[in-house]
Amino acid sequence: MKRSIILLICACFMSLTMRSQDVKNHNLEVSKNLEIFNALYKNLDLMYVDTLDANKVVTAGIDAMLNTLDPYTEYYPEERQKDLKTMLTGKYAGIGALIRYHQKLKRVVIDEPYAGMPAAEVGLKKGDIILQIDDTVMTDKNVSYVSSHLRGEPGTTFMLKILRPSTGKKLNFKMTRRSIKMPEITWYGMRPNNVGYICLNTFTGEPTKPMRLAFLDLKKQGAEKLILDLRGNGGGSLSECVDILNMWVPKGVRIVETKGKLKRANNDYITRMEPLDTVMPIVVLVNGETASASEITSGALQDLKRGVIIGTRTYGKGLVQVPNIDLPYNANLKLTTSRYYLPSGRGIKMKEGIKPDVEVKPDTMANITLYLDRLDSTEVMFDYAVDYISKHSTIAAAKDFHLTDADYEDFKQRVINAGFTYDQVSKKQFEELVKTAKFEGYYDDAKAEFDALKAKIDHHDVARDLDAHRQEIQLMLEQEIVSAYYYQGGQLQIGLRTDKTIAEAERILNEEGVYKQTINGEEKNIGTDSSMKSGE
Repeated sequence: MKRSIILLICACFMSLTMRSQDVKNHNLEVSKNLEIFNALYKNLDLMYVDTLDANKVVTAGIDAMLNTLDPYTEYYPEERQKDLKTMLTGKYAGIGALIRYHQKLKRVVIDEPYAGMPAAEVGLKKGDIILQIDDTVMTDKNVSYVSSHLRGEPGTTFMLKILRPSTGKKLNFKMTRRSIKMPEITWYGMRPNNVGYICLNTFTGEPTKPMRLAFLDLKKQGAEKLILDLRGNGGGSLSECVDILNMWVPKGVRIVETKGKLKRANNDYITRMEPLDTVMPIVVLVNGETASASEITSGALQDLKRGVIIGTRTYGKGLVQVPNIDLPYNANLKLTTSRYYLPSGRGIKMKEGIKPDVEVKPDTMANITLYLDRLDSTEVMFDYAVDYISKHSTIAAAKDFHLTDADYEDFKQRVINAGFTYDQVSKKQFEELVKTAKFEGYYDDAKAEFDALKAKIDHHDVARDLDAHRQEIQLMLEQEIVSAYYYQGGQLQIGLRTDKTIAEAERILNEEGVYKQTINGEEKNIGTDSSMKSGE
């Protein structure tokens, strides 16, 4: 017995000695490398052929060092403090409008004013061309430059000069910058069969209050089931996430635990209020852009068997940051200090995320739709929307708005007359096939067949493609128009019409017994039909 005790003491002593030696070795390596870095920079500054810009060179060194860590540890020098503040609060001061570069006009234009913000209040409209901000001409500037001049301190004013294409008139507006923050909830409302729907845009700021109000309002309207849409929600405050979960989870439940190197980084986040409803069936929608606090929300509901998660695997951000560690000369460091763990004890590994209970892959976009939406140098879709808006002072409610057959035919003719073209996937693949055939030596023998296929591919029938993909093109066009009347909430409602993930969520909630089967793991990976994908 004595021998065993002596051996145990010796083992502990050896372990402590080795640990102490490891610490000494680590401290020596740190000291050595800092000394090397300091000497290196001094020699560069003294002897390098050109004069060094200390801010540029050292910042590049810091960024390179942080790039060897995780993607979320970031250095903010004094000149980037506004960026840090915007990131932490989700707020900035400006006019409250999306702007874009119009490729055909080669000008920056108003894309979408936000509801209740200065741009909308003074009457700026989609398509307005930005000519001048105070005395600075903007007609030869890019989006970044124009944006930097639209933003500023809250309460400051400037004169904005625009050209309205629908009338050809130049207009002047006195603008006052305000703190701009996207609404936490993009839209909420009732779906068929007493299903309530909430699209939560962010956990940044203070989203708990509007979430509680929206949920209570839906219950008052008769909601007996809930769809919580977290697709594209990049996260935010951990405490807000816990308080929102507390709406459906009893008081005193551990939602998430953080663990780090330092003791102060270890925390338990526990629900602290009485819940609003602990029995209502909940389905949470997620995708690859669902991250951070959104993953905690979906993962905790999954672990606690309080909700069904459907969609695609989430982003995979299981790391927690301290956002404002003070550094000398008014610089800051956003530093990853811990990992978070869900109620079951599992962590969220980077790029592995939360696996949904039911996988529903979204439709792919046809190549022609992609070009019309983002890559069309003729800007025909945007311009059609601007013209339509100028001719219609009002439209039907967002959920009821539809373009007519005549409207779509008008749009179709505009696309053709504009000389719109796009790269077909089949053409690119054909060219690769020709290269391979020539390399392998059978092209000449099959040249007639290749020529016949090339003739068919080169017959670029845009009109046919516009008809073949009308549903998705018209949907996107309707969203472009509706945004001018009903803002982002209206765009969302249009998109829900053909949303496969929403349809699957409603099926799970409405078909008898399916919700319970799914939450208990008896029904997996339903609703995934790869044959429903569209595109070339």
